[in-house]
Amino acid sequence: MQTDRSKLCGCKGIRTCLKCEAIFNISPIHQRNVSLFEYAYVYCTTCDRCWRGWDYVEHDKHEGECIRVDGIQILENFLTLEEESQLINNLELLPWELSQSGRRKQNFGPKCNFKKRKLRLGNFKGFPKCTKFIHEKFKDIEMLKDFHTVELCTLEYDPCRGASIDPHIDDCWIWGERIITVNLMSDTVLTLTPYIADKGHYNYDLAPEKFKKVNNELFQVIRIPLPRRSLIVLTGEARYSWLHQIYREDICSRRLCLAFREFTTPYLPGGEYSREGKEILVTGKNYWI
Repeated sequence: MQTDRSKLCGCKGIRTCLKCEAIFNISPIHQRNVSLFEYAYVYCTTCDRCWRGWDYVEHDKHEGECIRVDGIQILENFLTLEEESQLINNLELLPWELSQSGRRKQNFGPKCNFKKRKLRLGNFKGFPKCTKFIHEKFKDIEMLKDFHTVELCTLEYDPCRGASIDPHIDDCWIWGERIITVNLMSDTVLTLTPYIADKGHYNYDLAPEKFKKVNNELFQVIRIPLPRRSLIVLTGEARYSWLHQIYREDICSRRLCLAFREFTTPYLPGGEYSREGKEILVTGKNYWI
């Protein structure tokens, strides 16, 4: 298999899309498997519980066993239809880059070397002006009012390319505890599976110790419905103890999402590396047209 297909479709290594699978006769690794169904629970925003099943069932129709995963917050209708439409129109005017697994991206943030744990400003100039109102909305949400965005990534998922995202944990060296995503254009489902700690990935040795011991011995799958125009925040257990992914089969029509990241404590004012973080935090307050 040709490992680096970045110029062809954006994929590298084990990651694939419909285009490179067809050309190189590759079988996708992270497929949705019916064998997972028996381990599945679906998250309900109303009761903050996960109920047995693969597909969402309305709150008043829950039956059977339920469990709880701490650290999942969903705010439905975070954007109005008009706000969503205007935001999408403005983002479409900006250039897109090919990304892995059939996605396209627009990335705004500092240059990070995750292996060497090196950070620099790079070409970061701030964020598109069309996203400023979202940052303002954060201030009206109690758990986000002190959130300072240092990276914004717009991702496009198109079923025509077989777009998906493999199971992963956001880097624990540089990205802080609150992982925010705003979901646009269509509904989808975020799937969580337990993370068996491997210090060689995600700079996981820097994750809070209390969340490294959360997972029990039972394999479970948590399905989190993400309605169009909703906001989801992963913190604590959901952020550090579970891998999150989006299956190709859960992208039924074109979807955009905006992912917002903050610094870890050492890069914030008063932290050990605050001098490195200061310029980036200041730049993150800029909005350009």
